[in-house]
Amino acid sequence: MKRLRGLVFFAAVLGFSSAVAAQCGPDALGTSRTLTVNTAGGPKFGTKHYPATLDLADRELVLTFDDGPASGTTPRVLEALARECVKATFFLIGRNAAGLPQLVARTAREGHSIANHTQNHPWTIDKLSYERGLGEIDTGAASIRAALGGAGRLAPFVRFPGFVETPALLSELARRNVATFGADLWASDWDPMTPDVQLRQVLARVEKARRGIVLFHDTREQTAAMLPAFLRELKRRGYRIVHVVGA
Repeated sequence: MKRLRGLVFFAAVLGFSSAVAAQCGPDALGTSRTLTVNTAGGPKFGTKHYPATLDLADRELVLTFDDGPASGTTPRVLEALARECVKATFFLIGRNAAGLPQLVARTAREGHSIANHTQNHPWTIDKLSYERGLGEIDTGAASIRAALGGAGRLAPFVRFPGFVETPALLSELARRNVATFGADLWASDWDPMTPDVQLRQVLARVEKARRGIVLFHDTREQTAAMLPAFLRELKRRGYRIVHVVGA
């Protein structure tokens, strides 16, 4: 019975994805290009936290989503992205990935990049011992890979919870050729607000920055509700979406 339910789930997902893909045309926002990131030496990206960011042109954005997957909101985020033929990067929490492997696999099959946001999202990873901090990264990676199965691969990207890291952990990621992602602008969707307020806020920040890595959370109801209008407005304003993948 469980296997039958799983087959029905996958058939529904594939059917939805195929139907949406057929609808994408000149009116969709789309993904303008794929940027392959050389992670040798552990580069750090995002001017909110680091000196440099990705090589993006004016009006080019990279969309990223943290903390998922979540059963109530991640599917809605995926559907909004699929309707506009947009590819994004999802920084998953390992324990959430382990609990929803079908949703992790769906995200990968729909062409999005899958990255590591640690196993348990410790806000004070800098207060943990080096061994425990590294364990959060390694266990998170293992949980995400297990959830992916054969659906995709884990990108060599890490985003630290709360953007808190340590020199020792950064050094180890550099040794492993894993990039650390910050952001250039964020939606501040950790603060409760209506979807309309969030839409106006993030659009104002996009217009000010004009390019960069945008941070959302696919676990937030207000973000799932706001995203379709946000993507349509990006199209209207002439913005382009860049999909990042690891070399």
